[in-house]
Amino acid sequence: MLSSTTSSERRSTPAERSAVASERQATGVARPRVLLVDDNEAMLARAKAALTTCCDVVGTVGDGQTALVAAGALRPDVIVLDISMPGLSGLDVAFYLRQVGSTAAIVFLTVHEDEEFVVAATKAGGLGYVVKSRLMCDLMTAVRDASVGRPFVSPKL
Repeated sequence: MLSSTTSSERRSTPAERSAVASERQATGVARPRVLLVDDNEAMLARAKAALTTCCDVVGTVGDGQTALVAAGALRPDVIVLDISMPGLSGLDVAFYLRQVGSTAAIVFLTVHEDEEFVVAATKAGGLGYVVKSRLMCDLMTAVRDASVGRPFVSPKL
């Protein structure tokens, strides 16, 4: 269960996330560090395979609670989150990460194609939204865009 924000915790602002993205562009960092989060191991393997040419996949985890720990320990540039997972959903994880000031860009990778999920993902702090049926076409672009502060949504959504 998520705890409420304490006085020592704060939300990262869009300006802070943009500053991190600008710093990445200015320093020429070409390969974002990515944490993958999905409760389906086959999907994790597909996502990792899709990203290995453009990113450094620094971790893969199978649930939301472990994602929170891994995000703090690994400090990735981008976190790719499944929305529907047992326990903490990807939306819960993204919201909590923003509450504690994480500057990692969030890309959702999901089966949900409904507009209401895209809106919820954006409200939770997501910059990218990729449907799993378009993983091989869209995930690399979504992660690259998110790593420099640009939004991405799979076409037809």
